[in-house]
Amino acid sequence: MELGIGIGWRPEIAAEVEALSGIDWVEAVAENLCADHLPDSLVRLRERGVTVVPHGVALGLGGADRPDPDRLAGLAARAELLGAPLVSEHIAFVRAGGPLTASPRLEAGHLLPVPRTRDALDVLCENVRIAQDSLPVPLALENIAALITWPDEELTEGQFLAELVERTGVRLLIDVANLHTNHVNLGQDPAKALDELPVEAIAYVHVAGGVEKNGVWHDTHAHPVSEPVLEVLAELRSRVDPPGVLLERDDAFPPGAELAGELDAIRATLRKAAPSAGQGPDRAAGRGAAPAADATAGVETPTVAAAPAPAPVGIRDRTAVAQTALLSALVAGTPAPEGFDHRRLRVQSRALAAKRADVVAKVAPELPEILGDGYRAAFLAYAGSRPLSGGYRRDALDFAEHVLITGGPADPVARRRLTSWWQDRSGARPPRRTTRLVRAARAVLVGK
Repeated sequence: MELGIGIGWRPEIAAEVEALSGIDWVEAVAENLCADHLPDSLVRLRERGVTVVPHGVALGLGGADRPDPDRLAGLAARAELLGAPLVSEHIAFVRAGGPLTASPRLEAGHLLPVPRTRDALDVLCENVRIAQDSLPVPLALENIAALITWPDEELTEGQFLAELVERTGVRLLIDVANLHTNHVNLGQDPAKALDELPVEAIAYVHVAGGVEKNGVWHDTHAHPVSEPVLEVLAELRSRVDPPGVLLERDDAFPPGAELAGELDAIRATLRKAAPSAGQGPDRAAGRGAAPAADATAGVETPTVAAAPAPAPVGIRDRTAVAQTALLSALVAGTPAPEGFDHRRLRVQSRALAAKRADVVAKVAPELPEILGDGYRAAFLAYAGSRPLSGGYRRDALDFAEHVLITGGPADPVARRRLTSWWQDRSGARPPRRTTRLVRAARAVLVGK
């Protein structure tokens, strides 16, 4: 299926996305959508014939555990609600610990790289096939950006992706910004990765912005798309005509005119990089080996061999131990596992805590309002000793409780406001509307 040119739909820019011209499709974060009804903006876009693809971020298919059935059911429900031709997720792990290691469950709050080893590939392939069997439409998996790399890797990124596709028939979502990130941070050549991966399996492409700080590229999705990222897009287009290309933006949203300008730059890059007549076969048109058509979903899917055998006994346990040790070092301050770059682990740890602070501020905007300039420092201090384990809303409550227990905030008015906020949300039963109004009025009077 040809998706065309698209943009990531986010509630903050819903109106701008609707107003953009030449948009063929949008992608929405699956976990931000209800399973039984859609935001009005997406309803209007679908009525105009705009395709909507759900993009998952929480399955953790690269993790040691088998995929959670409830998460898979939720992703399937959103695909059906949207009438989506496919769904996408990431090649990453997002949590560790639990029964396989007899240790507390830890959440990363972010996408972390899996080791490019045979063991990790066996686990990933089995998890992918479980997901494919649970979803009503084809699945595409995205390569992620990384600040760290695992020791003793056995495969390059391109080789890892190629074998994953060969063994599962999964589609690929290639993020050219992530290829650039891994080039800066890990010294991995984007052109080599593109040469090694099966371009015929590409379902669509992500393009996003980032920023370089102290020699490290941060894939922020909050900055304009840079020229080096467009150069990687051009490298990809010289090899294949991707069925879809999508601009991602997750924060620091610019005006609609700036988004339109970035989309124009993407279109121009694709035009300029397309092989001209007489330059040999355009793998963009042929896309390598002829795929078999999936008439039900409208998406071409490569012919797949028999389902791979389950991961050998012991591999999940070994994977669980390794991932738990790494995640614990990143979010709980335990010693770094052997072979990792300690400096890069510190960078990754700070990045995870900073993202966690940002998400909690969005989930509970009252907290930075109450704590003011002290919010971020207080949250980072809290996060250093309290790993994420129960989701961001629980994290916000636990953070507020931590601040109060440790005697903060120093300002008595802010302390009363934080106490009321915590009580309103942590009680066994939510306060009645009258109680909330009384507390709000009391807070206003106290503040005068």
